[in-house]
Amino acid sequence: MSERRGFERRAFLRWAGALPLFGTIAAETFWQKARAAVTKAGPNIYASIGVRPFINARGTWTYLSGSLELPEVRAAKEAAARHFVDIFELQRAAGKRLAELSGAESGMVASGAAGAIASATAGCMAGTDSAKIWQLPDTTGLKNEVVMSGGRSAFDSAVRLTGAKLVVAHTLAEVESAIGPATAMIYTTDLGDKLRGLVAVAKKANVPLLLDDAAGIPPIENLRLYATVGVDLYCFSGGKGLAGPQCSGLLLGRKDLIEAALANTSPWEGAVCRAMKVGKEEVMGCLAAVEAWTRMDLTALNRRWEQSVKRIATLVETVPGVTTKITIPEGGNRYPTLTVEWDEAAWKFTVADCDRQLRDGEPRIEVLTASNPSLVPAVTGRDPKSQRHNRLQIISMTIQPGEELIVGKRLREILSAARKNAQA
Repeated sequence: MSERRGFERRAFLRWAGALPLFGTIAAETFWQKARAAVTKAGPNIYASIGVRPFINARGTWTYLSGSLELPEVRAAKEAAARHFVDIFELQRAAGKRLAELSGAESGMVASGAAGAIASATAGCMAGTDSAKIWQLPDTTGLKNEVVMSGGRSAFDSAVRLTGAKLVVAHTLAEVESAIGPATAMIYTTDLGDKLRGLVAVAKKANVPLLLDDAAGIPPIENLRLYATVGVDLYCFSGGKGLAGPQCSGLLLGRKDLIEAALANTSPWEGAVCRAMKVGKEEVMGCLAAVEAWTRMDLTALNRRWEQSVKRIATLVETVPGVTTKITIPEGGNRYPTLTVEWDEAAWKFTVADCDRQLRDGEPRIEVLTASNPSLVPAVTGRDPKSQRHNRLQIISMTIQPGEELIVGKRLREILSAARKNAQA
């Protein structure tokens, strides 16, 4: 009897905590209908061509168009679009400013983190030698091996497309053994002590080390951290947490290596990375994003993001049998993340079922699960990083203010219906 009373008390407290949110949802629904009746707003620009926009609770995935640009980025792109400039001059000026902001010797704006990786790889193999640049992706007679610390990944095609040969190494000792006369570069995604160990190995062997930390901003402090650690080259995505242009990325590091990367990249005709074009709008937009982040209060942002997923948790926990947990991942994408769980076997309702209903409903809602529609199928099983337990998670950073109520309400309705169906 006491156990039952305890359960009832917990259920009552959950409902009591959620009541203010239900009131807010009711008020929001009323005013949304009223505004729609008055304004008779036209269709969303994407809906006008048959594409469904969505509430993004999955995070800054490239196939879901990354992040929404900061207002400062949109303004910079608009201003940049009004003038012609020399892209060579623009990249060098942007590199000088990035050096001031990061403490690195130089920098450049790439077409994305993958574009930065390709440019860095080509630069480490061909340098600024015109004949070698024109020769790529034929690497005959060049140092052409890239040691992949930690093994292969779904993104190593950015290395291979330049003509480089991968040499897989899983441990620090294996990295040391893999370095030889043909080694052009070491690639890693390792952070912390592992990264410092690799820096020491790379310095000893006099081989450039490239760190891929695509989702490493925020915190913006990482912009300076890797320069102080002594990493030769490091890159970030511009269209993920940085909230810059989706088709942009940052490559920072040693001046000679940045010059080499630029020499192997657009707008050079004949360079292997010519296809990875970066426009004046992307350069200035990405630079504006970095400048904006230097003025932001990440602690305040984290509080806002955490409050957003807490509201969702409060709503869905009113469904008996549903549990939630909020964590911040230690690797990339360091945002408050809500995990929602229930007994899938007992309810006969899986994470995939819930994911599908959220996506098929109106409005469309995308959440994080093990499903990755953008992964080339052949990669599955070969890249351990592509394999994860199927659970439903909600990423706070991409949820816009007010959308958490819609997500929480819909998720609660779906889980409540699934539980009732299981009991029927």
